[in-house]
Amino acid sequence: MEPVDLDTALTALDPDGWDAARVLADTPGARGQVFLDSAGSSLPPTPVLDTVVGHLRREAEVGGYRAAAERADDLAEGYAVFAELLGCAPDEVAFTDSATRSWLAAVDAVPLAEGDRVLVTEAEYAGNAVPLLNLAAKAGATVEPVPSGPDGTVDLDALTRLLDERVRLVSLVHVPTNGGLVNPVREVADAAHAVGALVLLDACQSLGQLPLDVGALGVDLLSGTGRKWLRGPRGTGVLVVPAHVRERLSPRLVDLHSGSWVAPGEIELRRDARVFELWECSIADRLGLIAAARYALDLGPDAIAAAVGARAEHLRAGLSALPGVEVRDQGTRRCGIVTFTVEGVAAEAVRDALRGQGITVTVSGRSSTRLDMTRRGLEQVVRASPHYFVGRSQLDTAVAAVRTIR
Repeated sequence: MEPVDLDTALTALDPDGWDAARVLADTPGARGQVFLDSAGSSLPPTPVLDTVVGHLRREAEVGGYRAAAERADDLAEGYAVFAELLGCAPDEVAFTDSATRSWLAAVDAVPLAEGDRVLVTEAEYAGNAVPLLNLAAKAGATVEPVPSGPDGTVDLDALTRLLDERVRLVSLVHVPTNGGLVNPVREVADAAHAVGALVLLDACQSLGQLPLDVGALGVDLLSGTGRKWLRGPRGTGVLVVPAHVRERLSPRLVDLHSGSWVAPGEIELRRDARVFELWECSIADRLGLIAAARYALDLGPDAIAAAVGARAEHLRAGLSALPGVEVRDQGTRRCGIVTFTVEGVAAEAVRDALRGQGITVTVSGRSSTRLDMTRRGLEQVVRASPHYFVGRSQLDTAVAAVRTIR
């Protein structure tokens, strides 16, 4: 069926019985605006909001420790929920306070030494590049970019030529922050594993909008956030550490949750992925993250991907038809991020003009994806990211608003 608009909410969004009325009822904020920033921080559905606020209220009633103890079973079950969502085992899941924390914990645990090499794609995100360059410089390792192919995705032939036994890590951004392409993952993983390198997948922009299966993707580590497409609370993240890779990692940021003080001069670290967790966290936010994962599983990752992809293509088509507007997305396989520029108008001015009309977009600048943006000669792009709760009539409203910007 066709994706529905807000004014036709009684029509099912997909043939599997996804109830549009329920989705829209769970997202009241979508009714008063055209929200196109789920790649930044999405609108949490009501069940997530209720979970977070309800637990905070309980903490105010009985204190944080007792409130957490009351939800111990739900917190423990969260590992199985994410295992189902991500195609891994529960003991391969760790929760953190952000995708950044997940990624940092993972990359910091990869032993680097003098002469080692790390490969990144041209879609690498600044939040990864800065710590990676810092770690490599301290270890005497190098960080080298893999060129992109004509369609903007990582060039697999170039990757193969760059790989050798000195490559310790390949950092792969699944979906870049500045465009809707989807990088090939399994092909990169297979090539990297042929020389013994680890693959760290940044799924920050794919978790929640694309189906993910760690086993099928073949990656060694995966990091993601709750606040974007998964529609969870801010300050939440997830890290997947498959069992096969744990012996090759050396986590350094450990505490009394990550390990035990078993003798005056001796500690014993956990042997599962939770060695990457820290004891202190927001229990309310973590419960909200688990609720968001349940919500996504209930709707169905495949159905979500189809709905998001259809909306993005509808928006791209509308924008492409406007004079002076250029859609900047690359890739043969594309997803829910739509980037564009308006001739003669700065991206920030476009963002502000749309905001004045109740349309929320954001700007992605060169400093966030310096390699890719420099290669393409771009300083800034406007980024729109419609989730499944955005109707086609709203997308048409956004296109009509862009038409007026000069």
